[in-house]
Order: sequence, then C-alpha cells, then structure tokens
Amino acid sequence: MARQNRRGSGDSERESSTGLRGFLKKVAIWTGAVGLLVLITAFAAVWFEAQQLPDFDTMKTSQNGQTILVRARDGSELFAMGPSYGKWLSYQDIPSEMKAAIVATEDRRFRDHIGIDPIGVLRSFYVRAQKGKWRQGGSTLTQQLARTIFLNNDRTWNRKAREALIALALEFKFSKDEILELYLNKVYFGGGAYGVDAAARKFFGHEGKQLSLGEAAIIAGLVKAPSHYSPTADQQAAIDRAKVVLEVMVDAGAITPAQADGVDLQSVKLAAEASQSTVRYFTDWALPQLDVLLPETRDPNNHDNLEVWTTLDPKLQNAATSAIKGYTPKDAQGALVSMDRDGAVLAMVGGQDYVASNYNRATNALRQPGSAWKLFVYMAALEAGVKPDDPVVDQPVTIDGWSPRNSGGTYAGQIDVRTAFAYSKNTVAAQLGQQVTFDAVAAMARRFGISTPISTNPSMVLGSNDVRVIDMVKAFAAVSARGTSVEPYGIVKVVASDGRVLYEHAQKQGQTLVAPFVSAGITDLLQTAVNIGTGRAAQIGRPVAGKTGTTSSNKDGWFLGFSSGVTTGVWMGRDDAKAVPGLQGGTAPARAFAQYMKVAVAQRPIEPFETQLTLPDWQLEPDDMANLSGPDAYVPTDEGASPDGNNPTDNQPAPAANPDFLDNATGRQGDNNTRKRAQPSVGI
Repeated sequence: MARQNRRGSGDSERESSTGLRGFLKKVAIWTGAVGLLVLITAFAAVWFEAQQLPDFDTMKTSQNGQTILVRARDGSELFAMGPSYGKWLSYQDIPSEMKAAIVATEDRRFRDHIGIDPIGVLRSFYVRAQKGKWRQGGSTLTQQLARTIFLNNDRTWNRKAREALIALALEFKFSKDEILELYLNKVYFGGGAYGVDAAARKFFGHEGKQLSLGEAAIIAGLVKAPSHYSPTADQQAAIDRAKVVLEVMVDAGAITPAQADGVDLQSVKLAAEASQSTVRYFTDWALPQLDVLLPETRDPNNHDNLEVWTTLDPKLQNAATSAIKGYTPKDAQGALVSMDRDGAVLAMVGGQDYVASNYNRATNALRQPGSAWKLFVYMAALEAGVKPDDPVVDQPVTIDGWSPRNSGGTYAGQIDVRTAFAYSKNTVAAQLGQQVTFDAVAAMARRFGISTPISTNPSMVLGSNDVRVIDMVKAFAAVSARGTSVEPYGIVKVVASDGRVLYEHAQKQGQTLVAPFVSAGITDLLQTAVNIGTGRAAQIGRPVAGKTGTTSSNKDGWFLGFSSGVTTGVWMGRDDAKAVPGLQGGTAPARAFAQYMKVAVAQRPIEPFETQLTLPDWQLEPDDMANLSGPDAYVPTDEGASPDGNNPTDNQPAPAANPDFLDNATGRQGDNNTRKRAQPSVGI
C-alpha cells in the first residue's frame, strides 16, 4: 500500500515536471515565433523605408531652405541669406582629422552599430537614472543625419521611433563612408553654416579641405550647441570646448597625447566677420525687388540657390560709409545714395550703424529738402522762358501773407538769375515760383520722380514738402543725363544654382523730361553754385554741379550733385527732427559729398558740362522741337512768361518758344488774347 503511494507521488512529480517543460517549450516556441515575426516585420519595414529613400546623388543635392548669395558688381560676396552649404566634399577630400574628431565626439561606436546603438541607449538611461535628468543622448551619427535631412527636433516617442527606422534604412542602403560623407556635408555647425566646408569658410576663411587638427576640434565641438560654442560669438567658449574634443579623441585612440599637446588652440586664426553695417541697407532695398523681377512661371516651391549680382561697388560703399561717419554731427544720422549715369546704385548708406538701427534713411525717411528743392523752381522758370543771365531783384516780398527771408537776413538788390541760384536767395525763388505758378513747380517735381505728396502753398518753393533721399538723387541724375529720366536699380542679374539666368537687367531708353536748353540752363546754375556759391565745399578739382539744402532751425542738411556721370545725394539730421547746431547743407553734407566723390570719380575721365546751348529768341532748335512733339515728351506749362510776370514785349527777354509753335506742338486751341495758363494736376 505504501509502495503504491510512493509510486503515485513520483508519477505526479514527473507529470508536473513534464507539464512545466511543455509549457516553457510552448512559450519559447511562441516567443520565437513572435520574435521572428517582429524581426521579419522590422526587416520588411526597414527594407521598405530604404526603397523610399533618395539615392546618394539626390541626397547630396537636397537642401533645407533656399540660399541667396548677394554679390557686388565685381563678383565679390556681399551677403548671404538663408543656410550656407559651401562646396560638397567627398569622403576622400574631408581631412582625416575632421572625420576622427566628429566620430570620437559624437558616435565612438559608429563603425560597429547598425544605425542605432543599444549600448549607447542603455548608457543614456543609466545616466538618466543616476542624475535624475537626461544628460547624455543615445543618438548615433546616422540618427542625427536622419533627423537633419528628414525630421525635426520634436522630442516625442513617435519622432524617435521614426528616426530609428530611417537610421536603420540609411545603414541598409548606404555604406559607413557614404553616411559619414553625408553627415559632414549636411550637419549644422552654427552661423547659418551647414557642412564642413561652409563652417571652415565662415569661421576660418578657407575651404574645408585645409582644416588643421585644432580647427577640426573647434568645428566638431560646435555640433553639441552651435550657438553657445560659436567662435564668432564666444571665442573662449569655443576653445574650451575644443580642448574637450581633443581629450575625447585621445581617449578614443584617434590621436596621441603628443598630438593633442601640440595643438595651440589660442593661435587658431578666426576669419574676420564681414561688416554688414551699411551693406545691409542696400540689400534690404534691393532684394525685395526679386519678387517682381523673377519670372512668374517659376515654381514657388523650388528652393534652388540663387546668386544675385548687384550694382554695388565695394570700394565706393566703403568710401560712402567713411564719409558719412566722418562728417555726420554727433547724435545725428546720415544717409547717402550714389548712382551711375544709367541708374545703377553704386553706394547706399541708410544710417551710421545698421546693427544699432536698420531703418534705411536713404530710401524710407521723409525729410524736408530745403533749398535743394529750388532745382524744380528754377527748371520750371527756365522752361517758361527765364534765362540764367536775366535780371532779378533780391528784396523783401510777401506772397499771400507769407514773407520769406534770406539766410542772414540781407538782400542784394538787383542781381541775375545765376547769382540768385548760386547764393540760394529765397526771395528770388519765391518770386519765380509765383511767376510760373506753384502748380508748375509741383508738376516739375513730379516729372522728375518726386513720389511723395506735394503741397502748392507758397512756402513750397523753399522745400517745405517731405521727400526721400533716393528720389532727390533720381531727380539730379536726370539733370545730369541732360533732362532724360533715370531709374535707379540695384540688381544686374539673378542666376540659379544650375547656371540658368533667371533675370538680367535690360537698359531702357529714358524719357525726355525737359528740352536740352532747360537741362543745360539748370546745369549752368548748379555748376555756379559749387564754383562760387553755397556749395563751394563740394569742389573736388573737376567740374561739379550741385545744390545745398538747409531747413529751418538746422534740422536737415543736404547736398546733391553730379560729376563725370556719378550723381550723389547726402542728407544729415536727427531722426526726431530736432535741430542740429551748425548743420547746413554747405558744411558737413557738402564735405562728405566731396570726400566720397573724389573716390567715386577717380578712375573716370573729366567731363565738362554742356551749358552753352544758345537758342534763337523766337523758336527752339529743330531737335528740341522733336523732343517737345514726341509721344514721351513733357510740354512746358507756362508759355512766354518773363521775369516780371508780364507778357513779352520788344524790351523784354523773348520766350523760349513762341505761342503759335506751342499751340501746334501740343494741339491746344486759342489765340494770344484768350490763352490760359495750363494748371497741371498735383497730388496733395
């Protein structure tokens, strides 16, 4: 009986043991099956993801965002917008020091893992458990590459899973050398620089092929925190980080301790940052024009890199910057615009310091031009028949209750028009404006490109209307072009990354704004103002024509003029329009003009002005008749007015054109007794 019990107990134990083994076997089989299924699924997912990846050449050319490289007229680089990628370096061209530094610093087991590194992941979790926070990432170089090209930096589990899958696919499709080549040409190193070559050029001023061990250590150290360790932002922080990189390289066996000790990081020469203090005023004005200049058929989603070739002359830009900084009074601002004879903007300064204030006073500020506005008063008078030698009287006058005064409060009595302009006599300008009508003066200003509102009250002849510097320079440039319109432009051509020319500036024939005798007459007056008048400080040893401008209480000072095909305007004043003691157009602005123009025209031939055009008393020259009757011509609005405002007589200067000719040329009807003065419409 006892034997039976013992037998039954043993059988039960054996059955229990057999059942456990069977259960474990089933668990193992199912676990293996599930594991195999997961493995097959994972492999299939990686294979499918690999098929979706671009090929290597496509990966090389793909870029995040568009880079716009702005070049000066001589081809030198002015400014780059957007990410900078530099030149693509093949694996063989990347210095071994750079490859060793990045692998040792970012992924020491790069050659051993399959895209994700379980050891690195476990290590990061271990540090997390010890420190209570994430101190060490487990991402491999391949995962970083996946994130750089295909993903963002969101810290979500979904993004991390996607990153891991793409990393596995990259390892499946590409070799280790190819992955490292992609990484070192695409990773962000700060300062807008993507890739080793761009970083080398930005921080050290040479191409990536020439990196030394010290430079490679600095660049490798940037990946962890590009903005914090940037050598241009904090040189010492970059050096301290590079020391850590060298220590890590020694620990990884990439270099010897002697090699590390031989690197003098303090002696690594950084590239000087290109000054953007004034160039950016120009690029801020020119680059928005791309929206209009580039073809409408261009795909807006096409992120081709662009090279924008501009009209800016670096030498003249430096000269302009120096002139404005050197002569602008304390606590004031200065602006300068300089144009070539075809409208190409050679230099533009919108303020003393772009970093301190990016407000472009050359193109956006509205300021009163003072006596520089007399350009339009005297052109309207010349067109109406007044001549430079005509007599005028400098004396107190009152027009509609307004009584202008000359600077200094003195009056010269009877003088001629040329002298009145040269010494900027306000009373004479007021009389001429009343004689030809203030509407005619406003129309002349509109004709020459003044785009701001114009009031036609009597004080407008002394420059009480707000204008922009670039518009005034445009007007003076048209005078320099013998009365033909000149349109300022800053972009010469735009080239795509594949060499296609997307836009090229085409020269256009300017519109005839005034007859040659008017442009000759005003040039005569402008030249006299510089030779003997208020603009004497603008003399540069060759013919210069120009005009000063000073507003009440010395709030604004101007000088605008031209010589040898270059037209330049200078403005100075305070942004808050407070008075600047001692500021007059004939002082600091004229001197800044002269300093700049000596550089601007130094390599140009001396060009005398054509101011000796003589007209018959009773009609215009045949060429002038053609100008006035052409489809693009502007026709004088005040015919036959003489300096005293009466109709011409035998004892008074004859009009520039007789009434019958003007009637025929313009198609107007009427006779001499019923003719009325044309009143051009003016935007107020």
